Amino acid sequence: MLGGDPKREDFAATFAQQHPDLPIWISSGSNQEYTEGVFSDAGISFDRLHIDRTAKDTVTNFTTLVDELQSRDISSVYLITSDYHMQRAQVIGEIVFGSRNISLKPIPVPSNESSESIIKSVRDGARSILWVATGNTGSTLSQQLGQH
Repeated sequence: MLGGDPKREDFAATFAQQHPDLPIWISSGSNQEYTEGVFSDAGISFDRLHIDRTAKDTVTNFTTLVDELQSRDISSVYLITSDYHMQRAQVIGEIVFGSRNISLKPIPVPSNESSESIIKSVRDGARSILWVATGNTGSTLSQQLGQH
């Protein structure tokens, strides 16, 4: 599950209830108390939760987890994020996770938001290709471009 909206955590907790054998990986997310409360209230054991708070943006949601997933021989993941964010997340995930032969199964969280601009998908797709080629996400360059 990609962080950024508490609704995603609520959705992921319900999804976890419906799939009791799946480990739950959360990249970023809400504050620790909220995240733990949502999953605790849903009856999800904390030993199923893997929370990584090192990501700073959508590209690093994937790049900070891919090596850990690969080391655990995980070859397929459900990608839970908001519907308006799914296109960009899929582009990034297919590049980053695909580089390690990890497939994605998108599970969009419904919202009333308009889809993100294709420009964000292209920009972050390029950053993802850069990461695959060099191990660097180009986040400094992205920040500079976003400021000008």
